[in-house]
Amino acid sequence: MARDPDLFFRLHPRRVVIDEAQLLPELFPALRVAIDADRASAGRFVITGSSSPALLRRVSETLAGRIATIELAAFSWSEVHPSQEGPSFAELLADRSATAERFLTLKPRGDIGDVHDYWLRGGYPEPWLKPAARFRATWMSQYIKTYVERDIGRLFPGLDQDRFRLFLQHLASLSGTIINNADVARGLGVSPPTVRDYFEIAHGTFLWRRLPPYVKQATKRLVKHAKGHMRDSGLLHRLLHLADRDALLGHPQAGRSWEAMVTEEILRQLEWRGLDCDAFFYRTSAGAEIDLILDGDVGLVPIEIKYTHSIDRRRLTALREFVAERRCRVGIVITNDSEPRLLDEAIVAVPFSHL
Repeated sequence: MARDPDLFFRLHPRRVVIDEAQLLPELFPALRVAIDADRASAGRFVITGSSSPALLRRVSETLAGRIATIELAAFSWSEVHPSQEGPSFAELLADRSATAERFLTLKPRGDIGDVHDYWLRGGYPEPWLKPAARFRATWMSQYIKTYVERDIGRLFPGLDQDRFRLFLQHLASLSGTIINNADVARGLGVSPPTVRDYFEIAHGTFLWRRLPPYVKQATKRLVKHAKGHMRDSGLLHRLLHLADRDALLGHPQAGRSWEAMVTEEILRQLEWRGLDCDAFFYRTSAGAEIDLILDGDVGLVPIEIKYTHSIDRRRLTALREFVAERRCRVGIVITNDSEPRLLDEAIVAVPFSHL
């Protein structure tokens, strides 16, 4: 294929799967020609790449309008526990006629123990197929090692791997916080542009999610720095050396880890349903905060994320004001309750087990 991609595609015009396609940049012009030769036939080629911002860049540059991009994320809660009666959380989000009261019909996928097991372990498939704690710890450590030395080293050959490995350790402590590149640069002993590049690599290789601030229709002074988190809770917990549930629940970052895990679950469900939504967070300079703002095919939906079983309604002022000022059809609070509860006419509490 590498010697003559055009000839290869003439000999193999359909049912072709190419893994790690970004390693062959000369492939993409030839692939464009092969696609254009039979635009009426869809799905003839599948190209894949693990942790590959280079792949996405070449796809957008060479194959625009000819290809659909699908992200295959780690297992979600809804995949690990797929059975659920009635409509799913994502279905209700997608239904713009669904009011807060409709979310009361959601049913659980598992119990509170199942929820904490998924939170601790994360979604990478291999540790679910071989669930022993020792195997999980070893697999996670080896994944981090190969991610840096193989994937990142191959994609960015000029990168200082030792510095980037130190950056990954630092990411674990930053997960769930508002990011200031200058502060991170001082902590690592590198320049702010280097830190910016590191964050772009982590985000582009699907290890880290950057959440920009929601600044539309602003009526108050808002925080303008982006927020970010590790995308897999199991990987985060390995980097923090949290081996079991007790260690996790006693750790000062437990709340931020929970928030990130819930955010990823919601975004994965929307992605798989083909719903185009941008994700933001919201925080005013006075400290009022909403953990997740969805804006797109589901409309404008603010979501607060709480680890607790019960909710103090007096602490929902920011959510209530956001819903009222922007006339959102629903505001949602994700909790660890046993069943959904209506907190206000347009605000509903949904247990994570019911997602």
